[in-house]
Amino acid sequence: MPKVNILPPELVSKIAAGEVIERPASVIKELLENSLDAGATQIELHLKDAGKALIHIKDNGCGIEKDDLQKIFLRHATSKISQASDLFAINTLGFRGEALYSIAAVSDVLLRTNSSDDIAPANAHAGWEIHVQGSKHLKSRPCSFNQTGTEIEIRELFFNTPARKKFLKSNTTEINKILDLFIPYTILSNEKRFLLTHQGKTLIDLAPCADTKTRIADILNLNKAHLIESECILSDKNISAKMIFGDINISRTRRDLQYIFVNGRPVASKQISFHLNNVLRLVLPPNCFGMFAVFLEIPPSEIDVNIHPSKREVKIKDEQEICSALRSAFENALMTKGGIKQTKDYGPQTTDQIQQATYNTGTKPLYFSPKIDNSSDLLQAEKRSAPANSPVNEQNEFFSNVSKELFEQKINTLHNRLQNANYMGTFINKFLLFETNDSILMIDQHAAAERITFEALITQMQKGTVAVQHLLTPFMISLTPQEVNAWEGSSEKLEMMGFSSTKIDNETIAIHTYPALLRNPERCAQDILAGGELDKFDHEEMARRACRASVMTGAKLAGQEIDFLRNSLLNCLDPFTCPHGRPTVIELSEEFLSKQFLRT
Repeated sequence: MPKVNILPPELVSKIAAGEVIERPASVIKELLENSLDAGATQIELHLKDAGKALIHIKDNGCGIEKDDLQKIFLRHATSKISQASDLFAINTLGFRGEALYSIAAVSDVLLRTNSSDDIAPANAHAGWEIHVQGSKHLKSRPCSFNQTGTEIEIRELFFNTPARKKFLKSNTTEINKILDLFIPYTILSNEKRFLLTHQGKTLIDLAPCADTKTRIADILNLNKAHLIESECILSDKNISAKMIFGDINISRTRRDLQYIFVNGRPVASKQISFHLNNVLRLVLPPNCFGMFAVFLEIPPSEIDVNIHPSKREVKIKDEQEICSALRSAFENALMTKGGIKQTKDYGPQTTDQIQQATYNTGTKPLYFSPKIDNSSDLLQAEKRSAPANSPVNEQNEFFSNVSKELFEQKINTLHNRLQNANYMGTFINKFLLFETNDSILMIDQHAAAERITFEALITQMQKGTVAVQHLLTPFMISLTPQEVNAWEGSSEKLEMMGFSSTKIDNETIAIHTYPALLRNPERCAQDILAGGELDKFDHEEMARRACRASVMTGAKLAGQEIDFLRNSLLNCLDPFTCPHGRPTVIELSEEFLSKQFLRT
């Protein structure tokens, strides 16, 4: 291992310094990167109280030389760079020399290490240990650490900064932050073993595997058969990219299965994400995101990782050209290998196959007519709340009241007009068209269904009487480590919603019952769990997430179902916005249409 040196002031001034330890995940990131930079092939991470009480990491890397132990907790002490030109040829994850200094300033640190090849049992004091608390060196002495590598224990994080400790979230949230941080590094290093435990319970246990595709399938609990590999090479710029992405069978309601790596470093790139998601939008249902992992290899001189203390952001030369090449290669691979023929015209105009798989368009209504309890506190609160720019929120009380009365009159008028309007037809299986004497009313059938389901779920959950559908054969849901963590902290909350579930193993739960209102319970349950911390959600937030899976755009409704939808919507307490704030109904007046045709 290269010697640790204190960086000179002129070099420090060129570094985007100022590393801030915000939460346990911040500590783990620095320690994990140090282990990987040390060439470790086995990394163990053990946590107590989501890392607040203990973070214990152990690796079999090259260890730390005895002479360097007194330096490593000093600021800007590093073995990875020594001069300004090194900033343009960085090939390690860390380089600033701030990690251990920042960690030791807010915790109790015990570090044991052995850089010697002599690990014979007879050598009882082969290693060294150093104890630092709040930046104060307490002791440094030989210890019995009879293996090459390093072991670090971080205890009582933020013991001397109670203000920062106060802002830590629940254990469920902090563990999910750690998993979000930990998983990308396991994807990068398929040839290494990773173990992560919390309170003695194993969360991740990954053995070395042959390739990255296998590692992605293992850690994200995906079917390897639905993963596709592709490459993109810009030979004139000496840039290459490997892409592993899911076919149309892998989609989520969040971007939690999307990863970008540049020169072996997990990064965030809005540009790359934007281009790839634009391709996925062509083949996935609305509001769904695909899975992808992009591994870019760029000459170090063409990127700058020294623009932010967290090193999550990088500056890439010719980024737009790289994005265009990635998009083209991604689109070609998706179209040729991704089974897109199965989903021809999938999107706003959903195919018959998808409709049949998702909906029953027989005589049975798609939606249950909810019995809305208008006295519901949550619903009344929702109705009272208005956008910040609403007239109701104007400071002048007189004009506020006048505006409110006019607004309510307009709503009542729209309610009556929709009730008496004649059905005309459907546009692209998305909008229902109704005719009045002097206008056309358009209902967004998906937004309307969300409102109906939302209010019904709110009422049922408040009364503790959620109607459930029992399954003779439970359906299994494969979960990511983050989702398993969310389920373990929130199974009672899910049961309150109508989801009765049991854990099968560390990757799978079985759903035994689900709310009868829902039409896609599997997607709904996974969407709720993907949100993370559920123990603090109220009924309204839970219902808002659940109703997203109540119906999808693209269903071809029969006449009876259209009448049922309109009547159910009119029975809602707040019929003209969906739970997410979008309108359910818009009106095109004769006057407006005449102006569009330049009629006077």
